[in-house]
Amino acid sequence: MDLNADLNQRVALDTTALPWKPSPMSGVERRMLDRRGGEVARATSIVRYAPGSRFERHHHGGGEEILVLAGTFADEQGDYPDGTYLRNPMGSSHAPFSTGGCTLLVKLQQMHPADQQRLGIDTHNAAWLPGLVNGLEVMPLHGFGSEHVALVRWAPGTRFQPHAHGGGEEILVLDGVFQDEHGTYPAGTWLRNPPGSVHRPWSESGCTIWVKTGHLPAVQALDGSEA
Repeated sequence: MDLNADLNQRVALDTTALPWKPSPMSGVERRMLDRRGGEVARATSIVRYAPGSRFERHHHGGGEEILVLAGTFADEQGDYPDGTYLRNPMGSSHAPFSTGGCTLLVKLQQMHPADQQRLGIDTHNAAWLPGLVNGLEVMPLHGFGSEHVALVRWAPGTRFQPHAHGGGEEILVLDGVFQDEHGTYPAGTWLRNPPGSVHRPWSESGCTIWVKTGHLPAVQALDGSEA
């Protein structure tokens, strides 16, 4: 399956309007955001576990990245309430479940082989740092090479300067309303800005976003040149 698989294309999706699709395990459903491959795929999804559901033990051949959006996610290593940011590196395995149900942002098969750090961060208790402009606060979550992951909190009326995304940018709006010259994005919006794109973001009402930058590779065109 190819779904929003061309990383040179900008994508803006209202994830709350997407249909839930069944996974191979009963009680686990997903809203697919981008995907290249079959059941084992490079994929970004919103995943929902019904109360009492579980997934069979599986290996992360290309790594797994999770942000718990609601409820409590769990595996044999612990419980992860809403706001937890997780990274399970390439080669790891687990058998996840949720007793009370949960909703997650999940990214699969998108880690560098040398990035072997396992993470479990409770973002409700991590520190916010000053951003590059007044009204902006940043909570760094992970960095490896050019890749950086963070939560960013925008006070009402905050504006950021125009900037380019050399390695692309991916955003999930967690609360409030995020904006740029291309549109207005309420909570639940997922954005992917391709390598080389430029925008000038702001938020009139304030918002919190999960943002990942520098991780999208330049995709080769059909003639072999760099697209």
